[in-house]
Amino acid sequence: MCGICGELRFDGSQPSPVTLSKMMEGLTPRGPDGSGVVQYNNAIFGHRRLKIIDLSERARQPMDDPTLGLTICFNGCIYNYPELRAELEAKGYRFFSTGDTEVILKAWDAWGETCVERFHGMFAFVLHERDSGRLVMVRDRFGIKPLYYSETPSTLRFASSLPALVAAGDVDTTIDPVALHHYMTFHAVVPPPRTILSGVRKLPPATMRIIEADGSKRDRVYWDPPYERDPALSSLSPEEWRERVLDALRLSVKRRMVADVPVGVLLSGGVDSSLIVGLLAEAGQTGLMTFSVGFEEANGEKGDEFVYSDLIAERFGTDHHKIFVPSSDLMDALPGTFQAMSEPMVSYDNVGFYLLSKEVSKHIKVVQSGQGADEVFGGYHWYPPLMSSNDVVSDYADVFFDRTHERLKEQLAPEWMTEEDVSRALVARHLTRPGADTPVDAALRLDSSVMLVDDPVKRVDNMTMAWGLEARVPFLDHELVELAARIPPEEKLRDGGKGILKDVARQVVPSEVIDRKKGYFPVPQLKYVDGPYLEMVRDALSSQAARERGLFRQDYLDTLYAAPAEHITPLRGSALWQVGLLELWLQTHGI
Repeated sequence: MCGICGELRFDGSQPSPVTLSKMMEGLTPRGPDGSGVVQYNNAIFGHRRLKIIDLSERARQPMDDPTLGLTICFNGCIYNYPELRAELEAKGYRFFSTGDTEVILKAWDAWGETCVERFHGMFAFVLHERDSGRLVMVRDRFGIKPLYYSETPSTLRFASSLPALVAAGDVDTTIDPVALHHYMTFHAVVPPPRTILSGVRKLPPATMRIIEADGSKRDRVYWDPPYERDPALSSLSPEEWRERVLDALRLSVKRRMVADVPVGVLLSGGVDSSLIVGLLAEAGQTGLMTFSVGFEEANGEKGDEFVYSDLIAERFGTDHHKIFVPSSDLMDALPGTFQAMSEPMVSYDNVGFYLLSKEVSKHIKVVQSGQGADEVFGGYHWYPPLMSSNDVVSDYADVFFDRTHERLKEQLAPEWMTEEDVSRALVARHLTRPGADTPVDAALRLDSSVMLVDDPVKRVDNMTMAWGLEARVPFLDHELVELAARIPPEEKLRDGGKGILKDVARQVVPSEVIDRKKGYFPVPQLKYVDGPYLEMVRDALSSQAARERGLFRQDYLDTLYAAPAEHITPLRGSALWQVGLLELWLQTHGI
């Protein structure tokens, strides 16, 4: 797990080491264990290293294979690298390191573009061919690892974070009006290739971009699973689905234990993280470290779920760590949380993961986490109403969007409004494309391939990597997701959601964790934005920078200030926190 960056020139000039150093400085938290730079003709690569696999200097990056004429910057982990290495050795390849980075180089030489289809893992890498001058950019199937870029006619730069590109300069930092519409409408999700800044883009998940030495390029999408029923599986009973999911999840959790350092678990006390702990215990894992976080109550809302995480920790004998965050510490942590965000992310979970990761990183370098289960197995409340939908686009927008296009006109300044309802159009393109049998299948596909990438997955990456902590997400094993996509929606949505996954969990964890109201990562102080939180948000939105930007109508802001707790979005978020977070993020990063 690391931070990567680089520059490619198309005008015959040399890339700038000074520019690269500016990008690398911003990536230091992602890789506190080392750094490296490699330059070849028109390309320069930089890398910040977090040592997880092959802790020796033989695995340092950027990694150069002079025999093959290949150089790579890689962020992530290929869980099946030992098997791939054995296959490559049988083909005659010889290795100078024992990690997964070199396996990617050899795999590219052996199998070319199709090599990524063999990788189990999370990855963003950029590979340079010395002889052709070709650059290859690749992102994993779920975008678990980030890859941002900025372009001019003569230059391409890439980095693991958006602020690293901004630090390098020569970036158009004006607000992208379409991205702003998505942020305000699609629950702060800004899908690729856009970001909130006009001059920074991001590679979509499951995408390989090949850039020739002259700057011409092409994209290849290498994974797009069908959300359709397989006739060969039509006779499977719920018990048979359960066994298939259990087997796939066992394998997924096992894969994510590959490391040369200990691996722990972020234990919220919910079904998903509890199931991971239970499966690890079942596999004979002992001395497992688990970690939970909780916050002070606010407006009668409880701020922790320790009763459930304690139950799991006791049942499976883990080395459990509880982190309780008083309100004063929460306020102190917000500037660092904003700094850690590659893009503005409105979820309250961000500060929770930030503080949890800070504590966890004192003990361990790698954790497994339960993100993705709701999107893959149908755990959210907006899926059941879609079972009988005759208009999936409207029905999805009704339950997920923070506001309508017409309402947004009353909130954004006129010069920032798009004429078209671009968020609805984007969602419609995804929901109506072929390959999904039912409205629920279409929504699950949208959420797992779009929403998940730029909300929960990005949140976990940004907040853990702010402290040099690697998070692995077994529910996003692509073989597990391919299996889940074939399961009939009614099997997922029964029993209050995630029915089939709860069937699996009953084989492993106590029923008290399963048969309860769905929990979230509660941070109630931020939901109601009062006291010092209201002052912080009002100060940011009243500042000269915010006034010059002029994103929001003043009468809308005044309405929010007057009664923040009365303006809660359909997904239980604070409308004031949403607009305030955007401005706080922009100011934090000097934009």
